[in-house]
Amino acid sequence: MARPTDYTDELAIEICAKIAEGKALTTICKEEDKPSTVTVYSWLKNDTEFLNMYTRAREDQADTLFDEILTIADDGSNDTYLDADGNPRVDHDNVQRSRLRVEARKWGAAKLKPKKYGDKLDLGVTGTLNYELLLKELK
Repeated sequence: MARPTDYTDELAIEICAKIAEGKALTTICKEEDKPSTVTVYSWLKNDTEFLNMYTRAREDQADTLFDEILTIADDGSNDTYLDADGNPRVDHDNVQRSRLRVEARKWGAAKLKPKKYGDKLDLGVTGTLNYELLLKELK
């Protein structure tokens, strides 16, 4: 079966819903009945309504990523195991993988919704300016 190339509201809504749920566009487009990513990008360029819907879905995706961060961080079920003697041991590989999953989602959420999840920059200026010293330097 050929991939769909014609834009439909139903297909656009389905794609945006899956994005808002946290799925990657490339993953969605690999499904049998979905358009290619190139087709979706074409729709984004040519359809303002779809672009707006897609943009909102990406913002919602940031909130989904944040929820996933909390779930991953709170789940310590595979962080330890029992060795051959029955002693508990830390599964460092699993802990590192969880850390990587959290960091990837933090980065994604910050890029998708920077005002909410991005780093806050303090651009305030403090201190005083000594005009007499500045004038001497300029002479």
